[in-house]
Amino acid sequence: MEVQALLITFREALEALLIVGIITSYLKRVNHKEYTKYVWLGAGLAVLASAGVALLFQVVFTGFAVMGSETYLKIAIMFISVILLTQMVFWMAEHSRDMKKSVEGKMDRFITTGNVVGMVIHSFLVVLREGVETVFFFAAITHGNLGAAMQGWGAATGIMIAAVVSYFFFKGTMRVPLKTFFKVTGAFIILIAAGLLVQGISMLQDLNIIGSVMPHVYDLTWLLPEHPIDYEHYLRDHGVAPIFSGNVGVFLKALFGYSAMPSLEEVIAYVGYFVVIYLLVTSRHAKETRNAEQKEADAQALGPKTKNVV
Repeated sequence: MEVQALLITFREALEALLIVGIITSYLKRVNHKEYTKYVWLGAGLAVLASAGVALLFQVVFTGFAVMGSETYLKIAIMFISVILLTQMVFWMAEHSRDMKKSVEGKMDRFITTGNVVGMVIHSFLVVLREGVETVFFFAAITHGNLGAAMQGWGAATGIMIAAVVSYFFFKGTMRVPLKTFFKVTGAFIILIAAGLLVQGISMLQDLNIIGSVMPHVYDLTWLLPEHPIDYEHYLRDHGVAPIFSGNVGVFLKALFGYSAMPSLEEVIAYVGYFVVIYLLVTSRHAKETRNAEQKEADAQALGPKTKNVV
């Protein structure tokens, strides 16, 4: 869970800090530092609002627990988080190139019109979006126990790493491109999303909401049990200890949705998810290639005409 929390907070905090940093750096460059305080005001209010959202969510979750329906809420959160995590990765891949230009364009309009309220609202919404997403993702990986994620070392470490990366990025001393950072962390986020998808399906099957054609496709308990309890049970029943500790299985299950005895539906969902991701990536790459070729063709077609006019 801690590694999941680290990756999620790193991604979310980095996106928020980058946008706020772009805004404040731009205001300094165009000699309008007096507006910086309004940007930080919006960001600070968003942090407080995110804490309020976390508190509200905990209240709602407690209400579901009292009614005995918290399991259904957990499952819903898992499936929604899969969609949001996947969308987040692709959104950043698509918009990271033009993010700086887009943000600076908005700031130009705010400065021209003297729209201080617009600056506050813009920075507020940027940070609030990341904060609300973080709350939602934490709820998914902790099954509703937000306090466990926020109090652990993963969340704090993720924020610190994001702050350090942002600092070196704006100081101009960071050698590794942000695009590479987002690609690497994006790959891990996709793995987390796939794990949540499988866990959601497993919980539906445990509740007998959906059945299974084949409850156990294979059994790897002898190699890597999911939990220390499974380790003890296997040792008791077979007189031989599994090769790896159940603690390793707990870690892999929390991070990637590992299952020692997955159902056929879990295997199909896991593999199918990556097939869909592959198709989306391939389609996006093909689209970028076509756009690049079109731009090159337009430039070549425009070149001779320009020469003739001269």
